[in-house]
Amino acid sequence: MPDSAPQQQLLHLVFGGELTDLEHNTFKDLNQLDIVGLFPNYAAAYAAWKAKAQQTVDNAHMRYFVVHLHRLLDPSQDTKPGR
Repeated sequence: MPDSAPQQQLLHLVFGGELTDLEHNTFKDLNQLDIVGLFPNYAAAYAAWKAKAQQTVDNAHMRYFVVHLHRLLDPSQDTKPGR
């Protein structure tokens, strides 16, 4: 049986760190950023983001983000509005 066609890679980056305050996305120390990893789709990135966010729930200044790298690499690839 032939392999199914590979899914399109929509690269996402998950990272986080401690913010200086809760009003802005300014990191307290850029050398302490936690680069969680690169992921091939939003679902995998979201799962990693959620796990890290839950691990740091006791620190209100700690924030994790999902960056849609595929939009930066090729803006015409944006297939889902709002993501």
